[in-house]
Amino acid sequence: MKPDRFREITARYPALRVAIVGDFCLDRYLEIDPALTETSIETGLPVYNVVNVRGQPGAAGTILNNLVALGVGAIHPVGFCGEDGEGFELQRALRARAGVRLEHFLPTPLRRTFTYCKPLVLEPGRPPRELNRLDSKNWSPTPAEVEDRLRDSVRRLARDVDALIVMDQVDRADTGVVTRRVLETLGEVARANPVKLIIADSRRGLRDFPPVTFKMNGAELGALTGAGPLTELETVKCHARDLAARNGRAVFVTLAERGIVGASPAGAVEHVPALPVRGEIDIVGAGDAVTANLTCALAAGAALREALELAMAAASIVIHQLGTTGTASVPELRALVEAREDPA
Repeated sequence: MKPDRFREITARYPALRVAIVGDFCLDRYLEIDPALTETSIETGLPVYNVVNVRGQPGAAGTILNNLVALGVGAIHPVGFCGEDGEGFELQRALRARAGVRLEHFLPTPLRRTFTYCKPLVLEPGRPPRELNRLDSKNWSPTPAEVEDRLRDSVRRLARDVDALIVMDQVDRADTGVVTRRVLETLGEVARANPVKLIIADSRRGLRDFPPVTFKMNGAELGALTGAGPLTELETVKCHARDLAARNGRAVFVTLAERGIVGASPAGAVEHVPALPVRGEIDIVGAGDAVTANLTCALAAGAALREALELAMAAASIVIHQLGTTGTASVPELRALVEAREDPA
């Protein structure tokens, strides 16, 4: 991508309005100093002493963090948290981010706050080492009154935003934000607004989703189409093209080190390889950076291939950030794009 074109696209980001409908969690990092390890008198087990605690929005919040890093003007999270300490911490972290509007984010005593607690061992001269994660989730169905609030928010925001992102992160269906009833509402919105950019991702697959813009990985594409494991790039392109034509919306397929495939409903298919690895990596958060960058680029008028190139640049930046779920900012993207345009 030429630098002038990069600047033209990203200059439109501050005017964008984006809603994120999904499972927001608290990423709580417990930083452990192994030099302070003790032995418990009571149990005889090692005691890990935490020297710092930091929290940031995770899951759908990771997409939000990337939108903030890109300078999006108005970001509307649509989701919930519990009326608990983790919920207070999550709301404080969301509120501290530029451009985030919390009118459609619901604290409720009917849910607990989805939390990923990540103990990190910090040793001098070594990358952070994550121990077993401690998760807090909801295992019961999302109450109807919470669903009704979420559905109303989706309908109201769909009239005003440039794009909606849907992020389904929970392991058990109907226990999070993106329930069957919320999907029904998203389907209504998509049918009423056929040109509105609505991009969806789900860790459980997109089989039950209405026909919106799908973002998935190769294994999920194979499961959705019934094709099984997809090992050949041309086969991925073929299935992505067919799915885009059937849905009448674009399809994006991430392929790890092989990059990304994008297909338009008009039949165009593009493949952009992943950028070379530049040292140790951590892939956590790369997919969310891809989602955020695809959304912003497309909403700002980027062509299919341009959006894929920006997404791959963002993923490359994020995977080289260790010990955190990272983001890619416009200046970071610019430096990488210009370096690739002029490798000398």
